Amino acid sequence: MKYAALVYNKPGSFEALSDGERQTVSGEYMAVRQDPRCVDGAQLEPVTTATTVRVQDGRTLTTDGPFADTKEVFGGYFIFDAGNLDEAIELASHVPSTWMGGSVEVRPVVESQPA
Repeated sequence: MKYAALVYNKPGSFEALSDGERQTVSGEYMAVRQDPRCVDGAQLEPVTTATTVRVQDGRTLTTDGPFADTKEVFGGYFIFDAGNLDEAIELASHVPSTWMGGSVEVRPVVESQPA
């Protein structure tokens, strides 16, 4: 079964690290990406580059920045092909955000059925 691991970062936590610590943390993210059960993943640009889109009365409205001011920001994702939720959680526990003040939300992916 495929699981999405949505990575939420505490703003500034990565920038607060020394150069050596940043290299170590980056290596840990890459180790998760290199696990054979990880089938996809990507880091997102900073939340300051976000554009929020809404449609109201048939008009498309955009706002620069994220939808809401939060303590954690969506920073990237992984897609795991894991045997069960426990295995996906174990993989997610290796994502540095989990111990850097952020979190990883794990959710089953609804896989589309061929027509």
